[in-house]
Order: sequence, then C-alpha cells, then structure tokens
Amino acid sequence: MAVTRRSFVTTAAGAGAAFLIVPRHVLGRGFQAPSDLVNVATVGFYGMGAVNTRAVMSQNVVAICDCDLTLLDERLGAMAKEAAAPPREPSQGAAQTDGEMVNGFRTFGLSKAQAAANARWPRQDARANLQRFVEHQLPKVQKFQDYREMLEKGKDIDAVIVATPDHMHAVIASNAMDLGKHVYVQKPMTWSVHEARHLAKKARETNVAAQQGNQRHSADANRRAVEYLQAGAIGDVNEVHVWTNRPFGFWPQGVPRPAPLPAGDRPLGWDDRGLTSRVAGAIAGANGTHPVPDRLSWDLFLGVAPEVEYHPIYHPFNWRGWVDWGQGALGDMGAHLIDFPVWALELGLPTIVETESTPFNGASYPLATTTHYELPSPKGTVRLTWYDGGLMPPDPPELDGQTLNPGGGILYVGKKGKLLQDGGMPRLLPSSRHNAYGPPKERLPRVPHEEHEMNWIHAIKGTDRLSSDFEYGARLTEIMLLGVVSLRAKSRLHYDAASMRVTNHEGANAFLTREYRKGYAL
Repeated sequence: MAVTRRSFVTTAAGAGAAFLIVPRHVLGRGFQAPSDLVNVATVGFYGMGAVNTRAVMSQNVVAICDCDLTLLDERLGAMAKEAAAPPREPSQGAAQTDGEMVNGFRTFGLSKAQAAANARWPRQDARANLQRFVEHQLPKVQKFQDYREMLEKGKDIDAVIVATPDHMHAVIASNAMDLGKHVYVQKPMTWSVHEARHLAKKARETNVAAQQGNQRHSADANRRAVEYLQAGAIGDVNEVHVWTNRPFGFWPQGVPRPAPLPAGDRPLGWDDRGLTSRVAGAIAGANGTHPVPDRLSWDLFLGVAPEVEYHPIYHPFNWRGWVDWGQGALGDMGAHLIDFPVWALELGLPTIVETESTPFNGASYPLATTTHYELPSPKGTVRLTWYDGGLMPPDPPELDGQTLNPGGGILYVGKKGKLLQDGGMPRLLPSSRHNAYGPPKERLPRVPHEEHEMNWIHAIKGTDRLSSDFEYGARLTEIMLLGVVSLRAKSRLHYDAASMRVTNHEGANAFLTREYRKGYAL
C-alpha cells in the first residue's frame, strides 16, 4: 500500500517520539518525504491564533477560519505588509549569562539541557517563514467563516489550531479530533470542567497529538524553577501564592450588561442601583442597539453560548471579561502561573475551593478576586492562594527591601526557604542563599528553542514529545475553573474529584458544565 503524507503524519504521531523519520536523502534526490510538512488550519485568527500560526509557518498553512472576516483580512494584510517591509535590525536580547548579577542575584545563563535541545535542529527563521507564507501559501489558503464547513471540506487538513474565545475551544477541538486531526488549543483549554475532562478522554481515544497553548510551559527558566522544587531546594512546600495584575489595562470587568435606561417618570437615584442603571444605559447608547458589523457572523461568535444581543463591548477580545464566553483573569493567566506549582508539586484536584471578590453581577467578572485552594500532593496538603486585579501577597522580607513584580508571579513557601518566580530567572530567597546554592540539578527535558507550537508539530511527526498534553492540561484547567465555579456559586466548595461533584452546594454543580445551543455538540 502506498504511504500517503496524510497516513504518514497520523502514524508518526501515534508512534511517539521514538518514531524514526526517514531522511530525505535516503528517499532519493528531489523526493519530498511525506513527513516534511504538516497541513495546518487555524480557527480564530485575529489574536493569539495569528501568533500561533506565525510560529508554525514553516509548515503548510492551508486554511484559516474566523467568524469576523474583516478582522481576518486585517491580520493577513498586516502580515503581508510586514513581509514586504525592509528587515528590522536584530534586537539585542536581554539574555543573561552565567555569573551576571541582577539586583544582587546571580544568573546562571542557559541550562545545558536547553543548549543540547537547541542543537537538535536550527531555530526557525521567522521572517523567511512569513515571506514564504505570504508569497506562496496565502494565495492558496482557504478562508472560512464557519469552522464546521472548514472541517467538512478540509480533507487535506492534518492539524488544527484553536484560538477562539474560550467557550468554543472544546467543541471545535472535539469535532476536529473526531476526524483524526491533531489539535493545539489555546489556554484555558476549555470553558467548563466537564469540557476539560471530555477533551482529555477524546485525545486518549483518538491518539492524536493534542497540546494546550500555555507557551511558558516550554521555557527554560520556568523548567529550572520546577527543578529547584523537585530537588528540595526549599524543602517541602505547603504554601504557594500566585498573582497577576490582570484584567487592569487588558479588558474591562465589573461592568453591567448594556441595557437601556428604565422607562417611567421616577428619576434614577445616585445609589448603587441607580448608578448601575446609568452605567448600563451609557454603555447601551442613545438608541440601545448597535448594528452587527457587515462581515461578522454574531451567531457563529455566540456558538455554544446563550443568545446575547451584539454590542461592541463584547468583541473583539473584551469577551474574556464576560461569563458567557471567557474565564476572566484566572482563566487567562492561571494556565501560565498556576501551571508550575501544579507541575512541580504534583498537585491533584482540590478538595476545598473558595473565591472572594469585589462586587460580582453574575455577567461580567469582578474587578478583583482572591481564590483559596487546598490541594493534595505527595507531601501533604498544599494551600494555594490566587490573587488578581491588583491584589497581591505581601512582599517577603527576604527580598531585603525589593518588591514583588506587580505584573504577576509565584511565591513558594517551603520548610527550608522560599522560591520566587516572577519573570525571568527563578530566585531562591534571600539572594545570599540563591547565590550560594547555584543552579539546580537538571532533571527535565527541554523544548528546542522554547518553541512551544513547533514542539506540537514535531510531536505530530514523531520526533518529539508534547510539552503540555491534554492529560496534564485537563487537570490544570479543572483546578483553575473550580475557582470560577466558587465565584459563580458565591460559596466555599467541598469538591469530590472522583465523581466530579461539589458535595456541599448542589447548585454549584450546574456551573461545571453548560447547555449548548442547537447546532453545536461535543
């Protein structure tokens, strides 16, 4: 039987990293091995979808889908303009070398494991890939507005990037995996706990390469932080603090649903209720309605979610602050920050979750939240606290007057010390302990050039293992989303992970899943 490129790609992914790729020269001069390129499609192209697609432009980009065709064309136009522009001067990166001192902390440079991984194949030439895409692929790329049509017609598609709003991740990825297509799904992996478990199960059943898009998981410095903890550098850890400044400066939260001012002769007051009505009316505008942009399918944007009238406060990107479509700051940054304590400390699903917040109207996430978790680990219960919206843990005294990065970070408290991971290199506290301890023993493999998306491509081809697969991603996502469930239930939750049930608040279980609109199914 002849080996097609499609069957080769599918077989290679199923075989795993041990699969041997036949070198092109063995097959004969001028013959392109069927494993050389993967045919990639992207759903949700304007934001992170474009970033993810740029990262795999060494492959064949064969289809692009977005419910807003104007934004799709705008992004493609910007890519074409960039490809035609003169090359920029190479940026002088802030890579740290071994022995350099930063605020009293010694740096250790690139790990040996990362250097060895980088030697496996060259770093991608992003500009050359973009020019190749614009000149040779873009004229042939198929554009779609409905992902269902794309999946039905795209028989040549091997792999699908899903970078839509959160509420559509699961249904698109599940439908793609049903067709045997590999999937890369932006974080958070899903909108609901049930969806996370469903995708992990579907990935096992279909044996496709399924990667969660939490790119920081593939970074050398972050893996070094995990190695500090696994080496016992701060002893057993029973307390972790994780924070981000989002949503400030990124998208609005804590706002009422747009609604016309109430009718009647009774004047509005300036109390909380009156002020909320005035704000909702001001957002709605004078006539209370806003026309849907010509090339936006609002029905496709809504997808699985309930009917909501279009308003420009929702799209593009501001959807993240609305319960119908996003998961707020916890869903946005939890996959980047909660990731590492879950990984390093081997945290299981929580037994207790409690979220406190500024006022929450049930539709738009509050301005700030704090979530308290109790999670099992091999060394006992770990108490993890999440902060967002500008809330933070106090500065540890071991920083000797320096302050925590307000943008976000992780502080681990162990029996023998503390570890800070807040951008750049991880640091043992205080600096004297960090400098004396040196770098941790390298235990983890590294991702070549920290290219998270290309790690997925290489896993499809069978030349690497997934950095952040769905089995792990589902557990991380469930932990994150249970914080949102506690917020929506307005209650401290006791959680039975084995049965996926909240045991002390029956109503909270409704927030573990959702009813889909007609036309959409996992």
